[in-house]
Amino acid sequence: MGLLTIGAFARASGLTPKALRLYDDLGLLAPAMVDPQTGYRHYRRDQLDQARLVAWLRRIGMPLARITSITRLSSEAAAREVAEFWDQVEAEVAERRAVASFLVEHLSRKDHAVPTELLLRCAAVDDRGLVRPLHQDVAYADDHLLAVADGFGPRGEQASAVAVEALTRHRLGAGDVLVALREAAGHADESVRTAVASESETGTTLTALVWSGSQLALIHIGDSRAYLLRDGELLRLTHDHTVVQEMVDDGRLTAAEAESHPHRAMLVRALHGGRPAPHDSLLQEPRHGDRYLLCSDGVHAVLPEEVLREVLVGTTGPEEVLAELVRRVHEAGAPDNMACALADVVTR
Repeated sequence: MGLLTIGAFARASGLTPKALRLYDDLGLLAPAMVDPQTGYRHYRRDQLDQARLVAWLRRIGMPLARITSITRLSSEAAAREVAEFWDQVEAEVAERRAVASFLVEHLSRKDHAVPTELLLRCAAVDDRGLVRPLHQDVAYADDHLLAVADGFGPRGEQASAVAVEALTRHRLGAGDVLVALREAAGHADESVRTAVASESETGTTLTALVWSGSQLALIHIGDSRAYLLRDGELLRLTHDHTVVQEMVDDGRLTAAEAESHPHRAMLVRALHGGRPAPHDSLLQEPRHGDRYLLCSDGVHAVLPEEVLREVLVGTTGPEEVLAELVRRVHEAGAPDNMACALADVVTR
């Protein structure tokens, strides 16, 4: 029969035996024959072209699910798919490049000493939307604190309200602002567990910014988001704690595929009645002209980032920005509750 053993086929194709076994399990590259006694896989030489194609597609980072569909297409259709995928990759790399540039500048802190006369101009709004019977989102803003919480479950409205209230009761804006915010987030976690302990399916996201007068501290858990508009560039400061985001991180989904995934809102971290989950935290060095937006998924899941940027760039004060965001979400059907808090960094 002239079949190749899995080892010989791996060497000829540029794939490892482990990868070949995985692709067999996924139905992506089935062997020509499996020895019934030993279970050893054997391949035909004419399968090398498909194996090499899979290897090349993996080298450019294509998820296995998309590779599976491409291998079933004609060469011309497959070429179009690869070109479309690479366009998406380049767009994502450009976005990450902007974030990396921001981080380099933030960490080096060169030439951007923060003047003491900076202050925040803030606003917050929450809205039930057009579909949901309950309103479980909370937004809060004052001179030192911005917070957004998105409740879920039978008592989600209580969970989100308790979380934000716990932050407002804590002494913030003095001393080590990040330590103070982490402590406040711990109190919020305890408050939610106490309030909804009997409801295992109830909880809330929490994303908050605290202003010390010279620094901004960020705390985040869940899939509400924080964005920074700086010099016309929109940067996302938070990472969604969802099942789908983990799949994107693992390379099993692209960002575009994640947007329509049926489980895109399934959280892997939140404040709830169970065990405490870790928060993400970040310390920011603000500049005059910075604009910070916190919003629940009732906003960012409806309005693409290019629309968010358009509104943030093209609208004047915080109240006007939030009113325009709510209007745009309603125009798009407002399928969920929404909450937004916005702060402009200005010179006193």
